[in-house]
Amino acid sequence: MSPARRRDAALSVVGSLLVLAALVLIWAARLTVPRDLYVSELGATGEPTADVFRVALLLIVAGGVLVGWAVRDLRARTPILRRGTPALSLFVASAGFLVAANVPCTTACPLPVGDTFTWQDFTHTLAAVIAFAAAAWAMLQVAFAPGHRAISRMSLIMALTVGGVAGVGGLMSLFRWNAEFGSRLELVATTVGVGWLVVVGVVHAARLLREHPPASSAGTAPAQ
Repeated sequence: MSPARRRDAALSVVGSLLVLAALVLIWAARLTVPRDLYVSELGATGEPTADVFRVALLLIVAGGVLVGWAVRDLRARTPILRRGTPALSLFVASAGFLVAANVPCTTACPLPVGDTFTWQDFTHTLAAVIAFAAAAWAMLQVAFAPGHRAISRMSLIMALTVGGVAGVGGLMSLFRWNAEFGSRLELVATTVGVGWLVVVGVVHAARLLREHPPASSAGTAPAQ
């Protein structure tokens, strides 16, 4: 096995562990809050969970970059999804989460429209939306990448789950209807999306570490 494959496998595993740690921190922070709230509110200005949530986002950033680098050779086979790679999409998502981590929303994370508009909330919301969209796009790209049947099926199911659940939760927030249930949907979508990155990193590392027979001996018939 080449040193490059071992290095990429190690980066993929480390990235998965960082993202898993982030998910644990997000849930730990969420369980300390006795009310329903959107995930971003955990990092809102003045929230006691703000520092923990910021660390979680930064772990996602680091883990996303590492896993993205490890899967840089993956590319979807469908024309639309081939515009870019899963690695590029993960890099864009990581950049969005980096901005969101450093520009938290204000208290209660109001929508940046009308009387509640602030540039801080607008920046945070835009960065988070771009990050989620890029991550979902990466999931679809992996879902249609050849040679990864098991992870492709899982990615497609998770991408549809994240898109559907996050979309419904986002609409509830936008229309200010049943925000409590919408916040739970967002937490589910976050968990599925972050969990997907953990699984992709581990599965890809296992694939890299799998030994392959030398090309010269493969398919060679015995001498007569």
